[in-house]
Parts: sequence; C-alpha cells; structure tokens
Amino acid sequence: MIFVRAFVMDAFSSRVFGGNQAGVVLPDRPLSDELMQQIAAEFKHSETAFVTPEDNKTVRIKYFTPAGEVDLCGHATIAAFALLRSQNMIGDGSHTARTRSGDLRIDVEGDTVWMDMAPPKLLRRLEAGEAEELYRAFGLSPEAAPDGFAPEIISTGLADIMLPVRDHEQLMAAVQNEHAVTELSRRYDCVGVHMFCPGDETCTAYCSNFAPLYDIPEECATGTSNGALTYYLYRRGIVKPGHENVFLQGEHMGRPSEIRSRLTENGDQVLIRIGGSAVMSMRCEMMI
Repeated sequence: MIFVRAFVMDAFSSRVFGGNQAGVVLPDRPLSDELMQQIAAEFKHSETAFVTPEDNKTVRIKYFTPAGEVDLCGHATIAAFALLRSQNMIGDGSHTARTRSGDLRIDVEGDTVWMDMAPPKLLRRLEAGEAEELYRAFGLSPEAAPDGFAPEIISTGLADIMLPVRDHEQLMAAVQNEHAVTELSRRYDCVGVHMFCPGDETCTAYCSNFAPLYDIPEECATGTSNGALTYYLYRRGIVKPGHENVFLQGEHMGRPSEIRSRLTENGDQVLIRIGGSAVMSMRCEMMI
C-alpha cells in the first residue's frame, strides 16, 4: 500500500473558501501517470499538482485535470509553492519549477508567490465570422465587444481565447453553451475562453474563465489566462511596464479571486509574472 500526502489549497486568496481550489500531492516515491490521473479524478478539482522537490531551490511539478495532463497551471503552481513554504520545505527567495512547459522562475515573498509565465505569444486573431460564433456560444451578440477590441488567441504557456466584452453587466450576463465552447476550444487548439471587461478603480479587469474541453465548465482563478490577458492589454497600451495589475475573477461563482501581474520589457522581449497567495483548506493521507 502507498501512503500519499495530499492537500487542498485555495489559490489567489488570503482566506479559506475564496480563490481557486487546487489539489497538491507530495508523493514520497515516483507515481505513474495513470495513478496521478486517477488521483486527480478523485480530487475533482480543476487541476492537481504533483510536486517533487529535487533540492531546496528546484521543484518538479506535473499537472493533471480530471480529464488529462496539462503542461502548466498557474493557480496550482501558486498553491504548490505556498504549501511548500507553509511546511517549511522551502524559504523565501528564488526557486525553479520544472514543468512540461519549461523551467519557470518562482519567487516566494512571504505570503505571496510570483511565477514567470512562458514567453507571451499572439497565436492568431479571430476573424469577424469566427468572433460572432464565439460570442453566440455565450448567448451574446458580436456588439458585446468594445470598439477596437477583437478576440485573440494568446499563450503564456497555455493557449486561451481572449474574449472582450463591453462592461461588467455583459460579463455577468454571459451563459455558456458548454458543447459549443468545447468544440470551439478543440477547433482552435486552446484550453478555453477567458472573457473579460475593463476594470475600475479597484482592478485592471474583471474576468470569467471557461474550459469545458478539460471538464472545467468555469474556473474562478486562472494564472496563465491572466498572464495572456496582461499581454493582450499591453499590446493595446492599457497595461504599462513596471506597474502591478489586478484581475478580479470568480465573483458570481461565490469564490472571489485576486490575481496580480507584472510586466517588464528587456529589449524586444516581454516578461510577464503572475502573483498571488494561497491558504490550506484541507489535508489528508491517501492510501492506495
């Protein structure tokens, strides 16, 4: 019998019952991909991170949804490093996360974890007919889009469709057709749709995230998607280098989340970092 330490962390929140829950597993021996998939399905959270410290500065992480393995998950990474710090397995400072998406720098600053995103890439802009089909998959008309904003597929490790809407009322009015969004996500080879509207004095943008292709009808906090949104807004002059951005997500799900980002320029390169805190809501030992 294998005994596995497992935890539930509420990521991008400073309190229990907020943010986005992620499973975090600390195995004391190597686990097969099949077993990790079964554990993720048992947890039923959008992602479960399987964490193996290689030394005090390097951690290997594999991520599984209930449906399959993914290359990277922002909120599960934040959850994993917050857990490691709470268990005194790491301290403040810079660390490396080894993932299928590549090696990422992670900075731990007290209760806040900052992680590098993969280099941002604009993969494509959706044409007018494609955009109309996408809006209608959420019960919205194409007129829901703000002037000068078009849906685009952007990746900072995972590809998502950035879907702008005019205001908070439109964001809250969206009703997803899961089958349609699943098929569109498959067609465009992306994880899902990140819908957003302009923010106010409290935040840079309000967001909702949908990934039914991976059995996640809606997600209340997404690091990689808000990294992609940071780049989308940067290309339009809304996000400025050196400023800290705040994205609010998960309101109508009853799990308000706060995701932060920073963008810096280095010559022709753009670096995006996502930050947030996480708190433990559950711990257990699995017997397999």
